[in-house]
Amino acid sequence: MQILRRTFLKGLGAITAANTLPGLSLMNAYAQAAGDYKALVCLFLYGGNDGNNMVVPVQSAEYSIYSAARGSGAAGIALAQASLVPLAEASGTRFGLHPNLAPLQQVWTNGDLAVLFNAGPLVQPVTRAQYRANRSTRPANLFSHDDQQEQMQTAIPDNNANLGWGGRLADRVTVLNSGASVPMNISVAGNDVFLKGQATPAYSVPAGGQFGLNGFNTSAQSTARRNAMQQLFALDRTNMLVRSAGDVMSGAINASTALNTVVNNAASAAAPAFAGLNTGLSRQLFTVAKMVEGRTALGLRRQVFFVSQGGFDNHQNQVVDQGNRFNELGPALRAFYNAIVALGVQDQVTLFTLSDFGRTLRVNDGGSDHAWGNHHLILGGAVRGGASYGTFPNQALGGPDDTDSDGRWIPTVAVDQYAATLAKWFGVADADIPAVVPNIARFPTRDLGLMMV
Repeated sequence: MQILRRTFLKGLGAITAANTLPGLSLMNAYAQAAGDYKALVCLFLYGGNDGNNMVVPVQSAEYSIYSAARGSGAAGIALAQASLVPLAEASGTRFGLHPNLAPLQQVWTNGDLAVLFNAGPLVQPVTRAQYRANRSTRPANLFSHDDQQEQMQTAIPDNNANLGWGGRLADRVTVLNSGASVPMNISVAGNDVFLKGQATPAYSVPAGGQFGLNGFNTSAQSTARRNAMQQLFALDRTNMLVRSAGDVMSGAINASTALNTVVNNAASAAAPAFAGLNTGLSRQLFTVAKMVEGRTALGLRRQVFFVSQGGFDNHQNQVVDQGNRFNELGPALRAFYNAIVALGVQDQVTLFTLSDFGRTLRVNDGGSDHAWGNHHLILGGAVRGGASYGTFPNQALGGPDDTDSDGRWIPTVAVDQYAATLAKWFGVADADIPAVVPNIARFPTRDLGLMMV
């Protein structure tokens, strides 16, 4: 019986250990008291979103350089100048959004949307000459999907890493969620390294529908079976492995029970914002909005979420394919913004984008190739919005910001700086920022100024 019970617990624990088993190190004793609430939502655009067609220069001289490199006609991918959605800034209007992102223009006008130019993984600040002269200045396996996805999610460009900066960030503030019934870090897009911390467990939930244990209901027999299973987890507490497996599974059951109630809230105040939307991304963001809405019931003061959208590896047919993705992205982001406004938490929730890499400015057979630096969107009431940050690259092919002659932009903002800026807003103490982004000292500033803190 002892052997069978241990085998049973081992099997149950394996189901959820990847998502729920905490790290073996002690929690950081971060002593900040907090009666507030904050949430970060990472939206990863898988495949390498073409930022060159997400944010486009609208002034004639800059637009001409862009359109010449991107081409027109059947094989070209340049967007028509008249189709761009203007982004007015205090200094004037230099850029426009892709037309299918028009739902975000009002968010920009409200001052709750910003653009970050030319960010990516960096070993250190690097010029074109340094890049071309010394391979050690480059991140490992540059232009590789898998490697740059990992580097954007871990902020470790020159070594393999098994912890994400979202997980390391959560490690520093986990004490603020003391007594919570569910983990701080939750993915609605499967397992990814971004949320993995040393001491902070991550949890994965589906974007809709029931989840957790199957085969149980409210009958007396079912309740007895469930209670018997829970009792198994409490036996043999002297064995560390059996105890850990029992704690993992018991915690997963309790967390899924609490989250199920929140995720399947039919009376959610966020629901009207998502009316008529049924895309994969909108369902993920609706689920996140409901978990934000249920923060008090879950006992959470800090939350980090991970959502994703795929389909951005557009080597061909880019105008249509990226346009279709943006037809989902624009309405989904606007719905999420409307939802957090309706919930009264727009100043406490910040959504930001990441992607594998940018793409070449030069057109290639109706698409674009893998590149490096990319542009990103940051949305929320705490964003110093209606403005752009970082430096827009010189778009000359073979120019000072190009790795070669195809328009692969050398980043002028490191993902480390992007992460550090968001971590500071989230409440990470300045002394703890290097624990979130270990290489931050290599860069001249750790705060990009795009968040109100």
